[in-house]
Amino acid sequence: MKLLSALTTSIAVWLIFAANPIYANVENCQALVTKAPKNVDIKTVMIRADRDVRSPYCLVSGVMARRMGVDNKFYSIKFELRLPSFWQGRFAYQFNGGNDGVVKPALGKITGLVNAQYAINQGFAVVSSNGGHDAQAYPEMGLAGGAAFGHDPEARRDYGYSAVQKLNPVARSLVESYYQSPIRYAYGLGQSNGGRMAMVAASRFPEMFDGLLVGYPGFNLPKAALQHAWDIQALRRVDDDISQALSQRDLEFFTNQLLTQCDKLDGVNDDLIFAVDACQKIFNPKALVCKSDLDRDCLPLNKVAALMRMHMGPHNSKNQALYTDWVYDSGIRSNNWRMWRLESNISAWSNKPISLVMGGASLAHIFTTPYANVAGDVYSLENYLLNFDFDKDAPKIFSTNSQFKESAMSFMTPPDAAKPKLTGFRNHGGKMIIFHGNSDPVFSVKDTVRWYDFLDFALEGRASEFVRLYRVPGMPHGQGGLSVDQFDMLQPLIAWVERKNAPQSIVAATRLNNPEITARMAGLTRPLCPYPSYARYRQGSLQKASSFQCVVSK
Repeated sequence: MKLLSALTTSIAVWLIFAANPIYANVENCQALVTKAPKNVDIKTVMIRADRDVRSPYCLVSGVMARRMGVDNKFYSIKFELRLPSFWQGRFAYQFNGGNDGVVKPALGKITGLVNAQYAINQGFAVVSSNGGHDAQAYPEMGLAGGAAFGHDPEARRDYGYSAVQKLNPVARSLVESYYQSPIRYAYGLGQSNGGRMAMVAASRFPEMFDGLLVGYPGFNLPKAALQHAWDIQALRRVDDDISQALSQRDLEFFTNQLLTQCDKLDGVNDDLIFAVDACQKIFNPKALVCKSDLDRDCLPLNKVAALMRMHMGPHNSKNQALYTDWVYDSGIRSNNWRMWRLESNISAWSNKPISLVMGGASLAHIFTTPYANVAGDVYSLENYLLNFDFDKDAPKIFSTNSQFKESAMSFMTPPDAAKPKLTGFRNHGGKMIIFHGNSDPVFSVKDTVRWYDFLDFALEGRASEFVRLYRVPGMPHGQGGLSVDQFDMLQPLIAWVERKNAPQSIVAATRLNNPEITARMAGLTRPLCPYPSYARYRQGSLQKASSFQCVVSK
């Protein structure tokens, strides 16, 4: 009887294990601990399907490359690897944004995607890391703590590129050990600073990835950081409190005037400026200046001057451009644009903008050599940006010394950023899709366009054979604004890499949960066209992407 009972119990357990993949994979997940490479410590646990991940997965938490920095701080590369039961032979390195320092959930999440479209839900094993440093390791640095790793040369290099170089082979070996099968296709996904890292990988590690998905990249990030000081100085000319320099009403008025002149250039008035290049040629912000104290539909001269100066981009006293200029676009009225450039909703920052706190700390501690040891309080950070000298301080992003042998521009940017060819990546068969919001307040879409133009010139007009660039009207740094900001760029990249189907236009939609869209934008779909083309109305319903065609400006 006992034997029959035990047999019945065993069969029941076997049925549970067979019916539920989470139990079937528990043993493999636990066994992975013994297969970690030398000097890599990992822990594993099997997780049920949840809101973000649609299949059970083995969660790997790891630590490697432990060391003591020159600043007497402990450094290591911490990472997370998610191994889904629904695996399709794909691996994705998730390049995280900001200053790193935190291991973000390895989901393959990127702007435009809904949960079901995350890489992990499209059959990818996904890894993410802290970039080689711990953002919480510098409490004594206050608000500058997230950038204090910049005091250590190797931490700078890890942040710039070498953490990926170190972690990628480890992650790949764990993936292949777990599934007992080789990775068929490798992808890199990232946006903002993560987009920069994807572009760096294409140059430095041309055979590491088969496909790269690049969102609003800051590939010239140290140069872009100069914009923070430029903006703060321009706004301070208007008001001692920079948050009061440009009110929300000011920016809405400016945007409405811009739309009045430019919205119709793509054939329809829908609060989306697709003909952005034509718009820059006709829009004249000087025409918005009040002629007298009695004028109402206008802006004071000092406010228009501040906006024009901000859009001009940083220059030195010889009037040499130190970064790039910016597109006039409708996203200037978005909450995202305001948070980055004028004021945030973060009380611990005294509501100062992200560019002042994060941007100022990064410029001082990471992107200049020698670093400026600015204290981590809002007064010190603001004072640093207000007194930043574009003749004497700006060149420090190119500087080295005996301790920091690589300049910020060297460890942060693609080695061939000025004259891109991507010969190795192209010869490897690599494919890249880039998307960038025209209203990005952090990294100018014009810088990305210029990079693509240089690449296309070097390849005699054949860049589109392996790189496609999509501009998103109205979109700031991520989703928001007057934009069609819901789109799937990952599936077209997969089709391009795995089935040789080159992407054409990609359908994007407005989100009903985007409070910034206007009433007539609700339910819209529009084609995002590969640069240099843009979407122009042809015929049919104004709501549907199929009523538009991709055309090139004459």
